[in-house]
Amino acid sequence: MAPSTLKMTTCLWFDGQAEEAAKYYTSIFPNSKITHINHFLEAGKEFHGREPGSVMVVEFVLDGHRFVALNGGPQFKFNEAISFQIDCADQEEVDFYYAKLGEGGDQTKQQCGWVADKYGVSWQIIPIVLKEMLSSEDKEAAGRASLKMMHSTHLNITELEEAFKGEA
Repeated sequence: MAPSTLKMTTCLWFDGQAEEAAKYYTSIFPNSKITHINHFLEAGKEFHGREPGSVMVVEFVLDGHRFVALNGGPQFKFNEAISFQIDCADQEEVDFYYAKLGEGGDQTKQQCGWVADKYGVSWQIIPIVLKEMLSSEDKEAAGRASLKMMHSTHLNITELEEAFKGEA
């Protein structure tokens, strides 16, 4: 049986931008902070090509969710197979997170409220009301909202509600 004190941490692999990314993310989300930074020792040069003293790992918290940013090297890149979903209460939150996380990122390939940030990490910026629409017992209305979502990049709650009601 797993211990009751089990805590999960998401590890993000970077190529030299771990500290920069952690500072960036903690500046966007409320109740967030960097909690610890570890540096490479001499072995870091031999195994990772990193200079001793350079940042190896940055531990940080984004509104209660624990992360580790690791300067692991160029071997791995982020892609849409993994994303972080942000549940937004209103359009103001949708607009804020979409703009902040999309700043310097690639929004040309994204749809359904997804945005890739400047590091390549994918985020789903989702209004909570959309989840309610998609879960509706009125399957036709849910289908219209779903279709509107699929044809959208930056989600607009008013447009989603209009589609749900059959007004668009």
